[in-house]
Amino acid sequence: MGHGVADGAGARPELEAIEVASRDEITALQLERLRWSVRHAYDNVAHYRQSFDLAGVHPDDLRQPDDLARFPLTAKEDLRTNYPFGMFAVPRPQVARIHASSGTTGKPTVVGYTRQDLETWADLIARSIRAAGGRRGDLVHVAYGYGLFTGGLGAHYGAERLGCTVVPVSGGQTERQVRLIEDFRPDLIMVTPSYMLAIGDEFRRLGLDPRRSSLRVGLHGAEPWTEAMRREIEQTFDMQAIDIYGLSEVMGPGVACECVETKDGLHLWEDHFYPEIIDPVTGAVLPDGEYGELVFTSLTKEAMPVIRYRTRDLTRLLPGTARSMRRMEKITGRSDDMLIIRGVNVFPSQIEELLLADRRLSAHYLLELHRKGHLDSLEVVVEARREFAHQDAQARAACARDLGHHIKSMIGISATVRVVDVGAIDRSVGKAVRCIDLRPKE
Repeated sequence: MGHGVADGAGARPELEAIEVASRDEITALQLERLRWSVRHAYDNVAHYRQSFDLAGVHPDDLRQPDDLARFPLTAKEDLRTNYPFGMFAVPRPQVARIHASSGTTGKPTVVGYTRQDLETWADLIARSIRAAGGRRGDLVHVAYGYGLFTGGLGAHYGAERLGCTVVPVSGGQTERQVRLIEDFRPDLIMVTPSYMLAIGDEFRRLGLDPRRSSLRVGLHGAEPWTEAMRREIEQTFDMQAIDIYGLSEVMGPGVACECVETKDGLHLWEDHFYPEIIDPVTGAVLPDGEYGELVFTSLTKEAMPVIRYRTRDLTRLLPGTARSMRRMEKITGRSDDMLIIRGVNVFPSQIEELLLADRRLSAHYLLELHRKGHLDSLEVVVEARREFAHQDAQARAACARDLGHHIKSMIGISATVRVVDVGAIDRSVGKAVRCIDLRPKE
């Protein structure tokens, strides 16, 4: 990378003691906090008390971390059933802030924070920014959405906690984003990966070279993204593209983050969250190193503890490297993102990898599901790269055939591919919409 960060982002700063603690020390702290959190949930949240009693378990049964597997799982539907404040473990007046999901697939999931919860969240975002290469005094451009979505305010207070100067731009107004980056010269940007590429497109539309921007680090999260998209962002901006992870129900961004010196998976902040990997079908706990669904138990949350919360994100747990805490492999799909097309399991990330391997195609795409007769079919709509936008119909057809061939040979399904003009696909200022179901409703 440019900007003097080819092998990291300068001298490694002083780390918190827990970041380099022994596994024994981390496990001992986790057990102490697990027992408190499970007891706190049981004593103060009717849902947990009922579900534990129904499963025949009690907080006193938690004598070692492995005992957690005996406790019932919690799903997003449980949060919706208890809408709005039924999952809170403290009286509502003690809740300092409320966030909520968009509720696009049902009732929104509501999350509450005490003042201490907000302090913890700011600390963990600050830790994440530091792990990504950010330093006190850096100028941070926050292009995550502000409001009920946790991204903008989470990033904002964490960057301030680290001692950074924050530019609270929020999402949208892409030309203005570019102008502010050019004028204010930020060191870091915090934004979804898909919108980062849209900002890159806008740089070029304005006749500016994104590689000459001041940005040296981007922290990208809120949606699955592939290594191919990381390479695309890094080549576009000549900066480090770092994965940050979180979800509203567990805290928001800052549950885990990559370290800039390794970029080999996201270190989970295990002093505040206990991770498990389960078989998404059976719910059985899987050993470290095996792929499955990520499950979290909060260890320190006061307002809304979560016990064995199913994230639907697919990954595996790996040993620590740059930090003592375990890593999770980069998430590129969710169990509820999976498409089943004529009996074949397909994830959008698989197709993204293939189209980004073709220098004629951009990272802006849609997967459209159709039904022809009684059979489902997939159409991949993808924009040409700007430098290949002049292709004639014959060249575009050849490009579409090539991608269709690779999808068939690598994934095992037949797909129609349509290559469209630059800008033909709407840009998302938040989480990218990748799949559109155009099948007739039953």
